Amino acid sequence: MKKRLRLTRQRDFQRILGGAAAYRSSTLVCFGLVGSRSGLQVGVAASRQIKGSVSRNRVKRRLREAVRIGVAVPRQNLLSSSHQVVLIARPAALERPFEQLVRDAAQAFARIVPEGR
Repeated sequence: MKKRLRLTRQRDFQRILGGAAAYRSSTLVCFGLVGSRSGLQVGVAASRQIKGSVSRNRVKRRLREAVRIGVAVPRQNLLSSSHQVVLIARPAALERPFEQLVRDAAQAFARIVPEGR
């Protein structure tokens, strides 16, 4: 995922996490807000329940790629929306087959950012 599409600042994460979770599954939790900037921004984090930095980084890389493949590529119109989304990977995301992780990410985005926006 390109750098301009990522949320990187802690204060941005905290602002978005202040709202209610919009989507929960066994593999991830998704929070979203309509942002002030134009363009989609996505932040990826890993739960503290995932032990070890190697595992946490691996699951974040997998989730970023799942968003790129399952959301950004098929829904190009989404890139111009002004939403900010934070995805938090749960421990089950580490063992989940990648194709199912892509579907989970796409389903989370469908709940947060409807097709018409």
